[in-house]
Amino acid sequence: MAILLRLIQQFQHAKKSEFMDLEKQFAQLEHRGLIPRGERMTPISGREPGNTLIWQCRFDSLAAAEEALKEIEASPEHTDLVNRQKHFFTDTWVEFYEVLDY
Repeated sequence: MAILLRLIQQFQHAKKSEFMDLEKQFAQLEHRGLIPRGERMTPISGREPGNTLIWQCRFDSLAAAEEALKEIEASPEHTDLVNRQKHFFTDTWVEFYEVLDY
């Protein structure tokens, strides 16, 4: 069963530029193959406010998604960026979705 992992981060609106500059560095880690490559979105219209970043990635199973989270957390480069970016967070959470393949 395919799983969609979503990491939702709400950040201080006044710090959007600084937050996004660091987010570009996370994308560079993905391009270098150090962490899974996902896609990033910000809402135009929807439930979440405009100061929200959504990162999502598809995995073949829940176990694979959970293992990817462990690998991400173990990455020193990722940890360094999180420690620099976390000061801009107002809220953050992880969601898992089962992809229905009818």
